[in-house]
Amino acid sequence: MKTRRWTNPTQPQTLQIAVFLLYINAVFTALLGGIMSPLGLVLVIGQAGAGFGIANEKRWGYWLGVVIATIGLVPFILAIASSGVGSALSFSFLLSLIMPLALFGLLLHQQSREYQRIWFS
Repeated sequence: MKTRRWTNPTQPQTLQIAVFLLYINAVFTALLGGIMSPLGLVLVIGQAGAGFGIANEKRWGYWLGVVIATIGLVPFILAIASSGVGSALSFSFLLSLIMPLALFGLLLHQQSREYQRIWFS
């Protein structure tokens, strides 16, 4: 019988932290009213689904996580494009960029990509 798990301690540390960040982002997005809009609801479901898929070593979960991480970076790219690089140097901007950038880096880390290529189905 195949077990379903929310976390997977046998995975590399980069993937374990990415799973936790996906779950944390889903919870905070839901608590801060994200489920009131259709896009927010899709993001919450996508983040939780990606975390669950990665924990269960599913290739679709990994790629969903990469897409969700990329979507998380879009507002920052648009802010830089509209206001210029000077706005990117503000403390609040840099602070809000930490989580999406960390998630993106963890999922695309060499160790994560190699593990996913070998072990995910």
